[in-house]
Amino acid sequence: MIRTAWVALNAIVATVVLGLPVIGLALVRFRGRFYDVAGRTWSRWILGSAGARVRVDGAENARRDRPCVLVGNHQSWFDVLAVASSLPRPFHFVAKKELATVPLWGRAWKAAGHISIDRSDRDSAIESLDQAGRQMKEQHAAVVIFPEGTRSPTGELQEFKKGAFMLALRAGVEMIPFGVGGSREVLPKGRWRVRPGTIIVRFGEPVQTAGMTEEDRDRLMDEVRERVRNLRDEAEAEARVVRGTGIGHKTR
Repeated sequence: MIRTAWVALNAIVATVVLGLPVIGLALVRFRGRFYDVAGRTWSRWILGSAGARVRVDGAENARRDRPCVLVGNHQSWFDVLAVASSLPRPFHFVAKKELATVPLWGRAWKAAGHISIDRSDRDSAIESLDQAGRQMKEQHAAVVIFPEGTRSPTGELQEFKKGAFMLALRAGVEMIPFGVGGSREVLPKGRWRVRPGTIIVRFGEPVQTAGMTEEDRDRLMDEVRERVRNLRDEAEAEARVVRGTGIGHKTR
């Protein structure tokens, strides 16, 4: 529990140190890479305090300098940190609206350009996705969505929600699947005790949406979900090998 308290303390300090400048710069309408740098630094700070290391495979697939939607599995809060710490390009997360209400952090999160979505209000949800599409195209950014909608309690891949796929089809951009392994060993859903460990993030090859229409949504969703499942399985297998050998990896 000492480690958990240490992580909580670092999360608070990191949020104050990095969140206040983000909010201040947003108020003066600053445009620049500071928001991405702040998010990446915040994630690495907390990962470091937890003793969690991140290994990235297939990073070249995420470096492409064009707008895209990234989708992957979700089994721990540390999935978000691992992905944010490793993306080598501008990015915006799309997540449930409740996160935007977290004191200070929520305000900084929105100021940095991340997008909250109200799942109970269809019209509001559609507008939020349209906003994500506009930001993605204007900034040539990556939009990151965990289409399961919530963390998996067992690590098994849950059904995907359609929002990420409608966004990609309406914007006409490619989708990049990714899989995360090892994060449940650091902090599984429903637990508070943080443990050190290695998290593997594997980015797959892009799936093109050119020529597709909204009628192709289900086919696209099935294809991407299968790719995410395979990437997750590979990442989990690699994480087990790392745990078995005791070899660590640097956070990147």
